[in-house]
Amino acid sequence: MGHSRKNTQHGVNPRRHESQCSICVHARRQEIDVDFVNWMSPTRIAATYRISRDSVRRHAHATGLLAKRQRNVRAALEKIIEQSGDVKVTAATVVSAVSAYARINTVGQWVERTENIDFNQLFERMNPNELDAYAKDGTLPLWFPAKAQQEMKQDAS
Repeated sequence: MGHSRKNTQHGVNPRRHESQCSICVHARRQEIDVDFVNWMSPTRIAATYRISRDSVRRHAHATGLLAKRQRNVRAALEKIIEQSGDVKVTAATVVSAVSAYARINTVGQWVERTENIDFNQLFERMNPNELDAYAKDGTLPLWFPAKAQQEMKQDAS
């Protein structure tokens, strides 16, 4: 691998690491790296590939896999979501994981999505009784989106 003498980003000399690392010379190194980035626990990786847990941590630190793993939060959330049918979790836990998953883009960045509400379209959908109730005391129909109700309350304040 074409490394400089000293990898300042990780504070590790790549040549020294590669020469002493049991994972760098392991026949299944690529699988180990992929499993780590995809949030397999270092303990499980160690057991699966018959290496030490400490070597997994040292290797991940020296090769930059920790940063890749951190950017791959979606993989961890996918595991939670996939296991929701097999383990005891609350509905709120699954909804939270799905919600978080939906807000993380493919490069691991948290993205807040905004929703545009067309109030004209919502009012056009209201029947005469619902329009009358709204005109009299501001009561909105139960089907009216909660986000729209919040915005209307904020605008009224």
